[in-house]
Order: sequence, then C-alpha cells, then structure tokens
Amino acid sequence: MTTLTDSGVLLRMAYKAMQNAGVDADAVLAKVGLDKSILTLPELRTPHDAQEWFWQAMEEVSGDPHVGLHIGPHMPIFKGQVLEYLFLSSPTFGEGLKRALDYQRLLSDAANAELVDHGERMFLKQMLWSRKLAHLNECASVGVIKFFSFVTDGAFIPIEVHFSHPRHADQREYERVFGCPVKFEMRDVGIFFDRKLMDLPSAHHEPELLQLHERLASEQMARLEKQDLVYQVSRLVAELLESGHANLEEVAARLGIKPRQLRTRLADAGTNFNQLVAEYRCKLAKRLLAGTDENIDEIVYLTGFSEPSTFYRAFKRWVGMTPIEYRKLKSDEDVK
Repeated sequence: MTTLTDSGVLLRMAYKAMQNAGVDADAVLAKVGLDKSILTLPELRTPHDAQEWFWQAMEEVSGDPHVGLHIGPHMPIFKGQVLEYLFLSSPTFGEGLKRALDYQRLLSDAANAELVDHGERMFLKQMLWSRKLAHLNECASVGVIKFFSFVTDGAFIPIEVHFSHPRHADQREYERVFGCPVKFEMRDVGIFFDRKLMDLPSAHHEPELLQLHERLASEQMARLEKQDLVYQVSRLVAELLESGHANLEEVAARLGIKPRQLRTRLADAGTNFNQLVAEYRCKLAKRLLAGTDENIDEIVYLTGFSEPSTFYRAFKRWVGMTPIEYRKLKSDEDVK
C-alpha cells in the first residue's frame, strides 16, 4: 500500500493564507515539527495523514474553532501549476474540468473527485474527504470556488455546497463565505453548479498549448508513479530486514514482477536496489544509535549486517564518523 501524499503547493497556499489572515504561520509549522524552509523544496509532497494534525495545530494557534471556514477566503488563487494551464488552454470550462480530474493526483493522492450529472445542475463530488477533516473540507471548497471563478472570469457561481460533517458555525456565516446555501451531514461532499457553465468558452483556449500542458501533466504523473515504486521497495526492504536479509529477488516476488523488471524500473526512477537498502540501513542505524540504548551488536543485527566490522565500515562511509562517535555526538546535543 502506498502512503497518500499531498502536493507541496497545498502547504504553501495554506501558509500564505495564514499570513493573510494574521495567523502565526511559523508557529503552526513548528507545532507540527516543520520549518518554513521546507516550503522552498520544488518536489515537496507531504503525508495526507498529517492533514488532521496540521489543521488541529492551526485551530490551536489561531484560537478559532472555525479556522477552516475563515482561512478559506484568504487562500491565494491556485496559479502557476499544470492543472491551471489545462483549464485555461481547454476550449471550455467543462473540458478543462474533466482534464483536471484526470490528473487530480498531482494535487493530492487522496483526491478522488468525480463529476456527476444532475440534469440542469452538475455536482463536483469529492469522495475521500474525511469527516474528521472539517477544516480542510471547508477551506478547500472555498479555494475551489475561488479558482473556478478565476478561470471563468467570474462566471462560476456555486448553487449549493454539501459537507458530510456536522455544522459547527452559524449558518449565516457559511452562506456569507460561500455565497450560496450550505448543507451538512450529507452523504457526499461537493459543489453544485449550473450545467450551462460546462459549455462556457475559455478566453485562453490554445490547441498547441493544450497538447503541451497535457504532455507535461502526463510526465508529472509518471514521476509520481516512479516514486510509488521506490516507496513500495523501501517498505518491503524494511519489512524483510526485520526477519533476516532483504534481497532484490524476494522484493520483486512480493511486487509480482521479475527481478530484471525491478532493476530497470528502479534505474528509470534514478536509483537502484542496493542504494535503497543502504539508505534504509543508514536511517535505521542513526535512529537506533541516537534514540535507544541498544548495544552495537544488536544494532548490527537489526540493520541486517553479518558482522560488526562490516557495519562500522559502512556507517563510516555513510555518515563520516564511527557509530560510537555518532552516538556520543547525539548524546552531547541532547544534553545541550
């Protein structure tokens, strides 16, 4: 099973929204163990499971029990990403929306939205937004409406918004923010809008650019799929090292592919099996040395080495110091 992740653009947008709303954005990041330097990482993806923790931290720092609803209007418009370009270069809003849904994983692995035809109304249904993520649901829904309004030059107006979680703020406040009726404890989360908007022409339609943007979106999706394989191999390496020795043949068998295919696909992802094993062993050794009192012989066994001398040489090559020196360094840092 692959860990669900969100694009770093969502974290950057939330950070900017907190700043716009007067919330101490750095304090929120610190509360979840992040430094704002992470926002500059170009390929940043964050665990989707951390969303609940992140929004809880934002509520605590802001002191606002309705922070998702109130942060939403301060969210910057989603710009500068391939999904925006797909919308703008498509011939109509409806075609742009359908294309964006094909590539929604670029925004979040947890996104599983679909377009449902209700006759005169269309419903953009999001199936995986948890009831526990009320703040995220409300903020993201405001953000989606703002983005749709932007790409349609203000023509997009929601008819009704549905949430699966209970209402926790005044109904009038919801309708002020969303500009339409809002219903709660519904089966599905999503936004209703006029079907006529599907045929709304895009003022920025450009066939050649559309082909370019679709190719770019496909390339980005392919990179994510390569990362999935690297994650799956790393997870299996960790699992197999716990019970003995991790080898490429066993990992390939667990994945249901041939060893040669696994080598080729890892090379295509810019890595190899031995490198992933070494990276895992290094991380595990550093964690055990810094965070436990396990003796070296036990760490040698837990990291899958056959003898201490081999472990010492590998660790020195990875870290630039011996295991004993590393443990002492971390112990001294803790004292300070």
